[in-house]
Amino acid sequence: MLDINGLSVRVGGQAVLDGITTHVDDGELVYLLGRNGTGKTTLLRTICGVIPPSAGRILFDGKRFAELATPSTVIGMHLGTDGAHPGHTARRHLTWLARAGGIPTGRVAEVLDLVGLSDVADRRVVDYSLGMRQRLGIATALLGDARTLILDEPVNGLDIDGIRWLRGLLRDLADDGRRLLIASHHLDEVARTADRVVVLDSGHVTADAPLTEFIGGHADLEEAYLAAAAGLTSAGVTP
Repeated sequence: MLDINGLSVRVGGQAVLDGITTHVDDGELVYLLGRNGTGKTTLLRTICGVIPPSAGRILFDGKRFAELATPSTVIGMHLGTDGAHPGHTARRHLTWLARAGGIPTGRVAEVLDLVGLSDVADRRVVDYSLGMRQRLGIATALLGDARTLILDEPVNGLDIDGIRWLRGLLRDLADDGRRLLIASHHLDEVARTADRVVVLDSGHVTADAPLTEFIGGHADLEEAYLAAAAGLTSAGVTP
């Protein structure tokens, strides 16, 4: 389980996240929703050890990030499409990460095939489209075969075929017992695949509920989300 309890982050003396408490169980696909600037990316980066918390705790099967002997085999992260040096090839980038993380380099070919980049693996990243860079970021997250996966807006830049591919991949990963936390603005994809949704607004959790419970009596997911983001009381919403 990924367990987040009482997490707060302050930047320049200002609270960006305040008392965030939630979790992601094994086999669960959880989407993190919220308007721009509500703290979604900060939360994901804090979970991944990029930003230090001011208070609270984050546990991966009972261990803090600093206690993980090989973090890349416990948590796989894709926090943006600019993670690879533009002059490197996808194969070189992933091989370097594998060696740095204590991951067998044979895994590189496996993830390149899994994300559909095998045929362009030796092209420089600078020549990749946005969708191809998204696939490379997802390959990076999958490299260590981690049980916890953190993805920030992985749908952006994907074409229709790519979106359908990613939809199936995420569901397969969850069904295989992995725990996924994904920030997204694409409510249609959330409605199709989410097990649970967590809504952030102004650094606070305003909703945390299974998808069907979250939608409740609202007309659709969009209406439920807007109510939750506004802090209105409805199924699964904490006012």
